Amino acid sequence: MNPLSDLPQPSKTRLAVRITPDALRHVRAGHPWIYDHSVTSVSGDGKVGDLAVIFDAQRKFAAIGLYDPSSPLRIRVLHHGSPTTIDHAFWRDRLTAAVARRQPLLDRGDTTGMRLVNGEGDSLPGLVLDAYDTTLVIKLYTAAWVPHLADLVAVIDELWHPTSLVLRLARSLDPASLHGLEEGDALIGTAPDAPVAFLENGLAFEADVVRGQKTGHFLDQRDNRAFVAELVRRVGDGCTVLDMFASTGGFTVHAAAAGAARVTAVDLSAPTLAVARRNLDRNTHLAAVRACEVTSVVADAFDDMQARVKRGEKFDIVVVDPPSFAQRQHETGRALGAYRKLTDLAVRLVQPGGWLVQCSCSARVGTEEFHRAIAIAASNARHPLTEWRRTAHPVDHPAAIAESRYLKATFARVD
Repeated sequence: MNPLSDLPQPSKTRLAVRITPDALRHVRAGHPWIYDHSVTSVSGDGKVGDLAVIFDAQRKFAAIGLYDPSSPLRIRVLHHGSPTTIDHAFWRDRLTAAVARRQPLLDRGDTTGMRLVNGEGDSLPGLVLDAYDTTLVIKLYTAAWVPHLADLVAVIDELWHPTSLVLRLARSLDPASLHGLEEGDALIGTAPDAPVAFLENGLAFEADVVRGQKTGHFLDQRDNRAFVAELVRRVGDGCTVLDMFASTGGFTVHAAAAGAARVTAVDLSAPTLAVARRNLDRNTHLAAVRACEVTSVVADAFDDMQARVKRGEKFDIVVVDPPSFAQRQHETGRALGAYRKLTDLAVRLVQPGGWLVQCSCSARVGTEEFHRAIAIAASNARHPLTEWRRTAHPVDHPAAIAESRYLKATFARVD
């Protein structure tokens, strides 16, 4: 049975909404979020997924968005400026525009794993669409998309003709608001019963699109992994790499393929390191991968690094790519402390003149805060950094608002 068949249809009645003057200024500036405390009046009892039209004090149209009466983030704005109709043509235009932003990546031909829709960055707030070759994964971060899902899926099928479209759901969603939709449902075709193969920078990877983290792979680090491969080639023969928080081996595979002699991959999760090993095996047609000595270590990153410092180990390149340390604003201080501690340990593990690659995916930690914290920590450890480059979001992860700008990384020589 098609899981889309029992979904409610979008209401034909639009809600008329008034918001505070401050919220209205933000909306007119392009911000897509309206919180419950900014809503001053609503015409009627809105349901999840109703279209809400925001009017100004002169009763002129300001914006239209998806309404969710159960969420503190009450309205996610789809469009602002002049009135528009939210229909099949609207969804098609939005998805076509998203594809156009990614044309440079699509034209390369060496990458078949990418993000096609990045929520707020593509003016479709609360919605993600990822591609792994011909398998697509759609992830919902708000139940307000549920009444519009059938229309959206029809457009996705028109534009991409995927072999399958798998549904993933944010953990925060209330099952009662999903009308029978479940994690891993196939909205087009059938859900894969094995990992899906795809290419990243010409290298082969797999993604568990039904049960894997995020939608199966951390697609946002693609460019940074390519830069690590460039560093390996710069170091040349005998290059050694320590990959902390290695996860499914994105950095490890790129380092091995670029000619690293030895890579040590450390992660707390044995299952993700097993995926990393399979990703390596998918690339053994490359002589460099076959020649690389890869060691997998299941361990806490902080404990492992401290032990290596005590043993006096050194590497040409140390990659530190931890999970988010700040889910809430009050955790920012603790997150910065964790980044400083990681830097202090990492720079002690780098050969003189070697390289530190340190990343953050904590949106609540600002870019300058992050870079300043690790620079100070390295200096305090008497291993100051000389930056080679800073990176942020790749082309397929546009970040339109400050709250979406989570990814940041530094590539620096350790003096």
